[in-house]
Amino acid sequence: MDPALRLEKLRRTFDPCVQCPRACRARRLQDEVGECGVGRHALVSSYGPHFGEEPVLVGTRGSGTVFFAGCNLRCVYCQNYEISQWRLGNPVGARELAAIFLRIQAMGCHNLNLVTPSHVVYPIVEALELARAEGFRLPVVYNTSAYDSVATLQLLDGLVDIYMPDTKYMDPEKAARYSGRRDYPRVMQKALKEMHRQVGDLVIRNGLAVRGLLVRHLVLPNGLSDTRRVIDFLVEEISPDTYLNLMDQYYPTYQAHRYPELSRRITAREYREAVEYALNRGIHRGIPFEDLKHARFGR
Repeated sequence: MDPALRLEKLRRTFDPCVQCPRACRARRLQDEVGECGVGRHALVSSYGPHFGEEPVLVGTRGSGTVFFAGCNLRCVYCQNYEISQWRLGNPVGARELAAIFLRIQAMGCHNLNLVTPSHVVYPIVEALELARAEGFRLPVVYNTSAYDSVATLQLLDGLVDIYMPDTKYMDPEKAARYSGRRDYPRVMQKALKEMHRQVGDLVIRNGLAVRGLLVRHLVLPNGLSDTRRVIDFLVEEISPDTYLNLMDQYYPTYQAHRYPELSRRITAREYREAVEYALNRGIHRGIPFEDLKHARFGR
C-alpha cells in the first residue's frame, strides 16, 4: 500500500477513534483521551535493548523494545500495570518517536519491538514513515494482547514483519472477569487469522526471527487461561507449525489478590500438563518445544 494512503486511512480511524475494538470514538487528534487512557500522542515508558524476550528476537544484541503506556484491556493480573494501567510514560510526537526508532537501530538491536501498540497505531506509523525516510530498516515486531481490530491490522499489511500476539482465553466470561472485555476471545481469534494471513508461520534465519507469527500464551492457575482450547485453536485454525511460547511465569500481582482463583503461581504439574497437551496436538516449535521435540515430562 502507498505509505501516504496508509497513513491517511489510519488518520481517519483515529478521530473519532475506532482504531481498536473498543471503538470509543474519542477525538484523539484533538487530544481527547480515549478509553485506552491516551490522547493524540503515544506515551513512551521506556526503550532500549531487551534481553528477556524470546531467544529468536534477542539474539546477541537484544530486541529493541519500545514500551507504550496505556492499554485497551484491563487485565487484573497485569505484570506491567504501572505502564498499562497507571500510564507511566511521556508523550512523544511523531518526530521524537521516529528518533527513538533510529536510536534503537543505532544501538545494534536486531529488531524494533513495539510493546502494547494497539491503541497508538496511527502515531507509530507516522513515526515509522519518518524514520524510514532517514534510513530505518529493522524488522518490526508488533507485540500485542491481540485485542486488535482486523480493519486496523489490514492497514499494517506489509509494514509489520513479525506479529507477536498473546492468546489469553477462549471463554468470554473469563475474558470479561479478568480483562474487562467479554468479546476478547472472538476478537483475538479473528486477529490471529489476519496476522497469519499476512506473514505466515515464523521464519528463522541464523537463529533470528525475520518474519511470521510468534504466539504467546501465559498459563494461569486453575485452568483459567483455557490452555487446551487455545492450543486446539492454533493447531486447527492457524497452523500446526505455529511458533508458541507457552509461558510459566505467572505470579499474582496488581489486583490478582482480589480473585482467590488467581492468587497463586501455577504448579509444575499444571505447566507439565499444558506442555504435554501441546506436544500431543503436534505443536513442536517455540518454548519449551524446541528442547522437547522427542521428549516428554516425567510423571
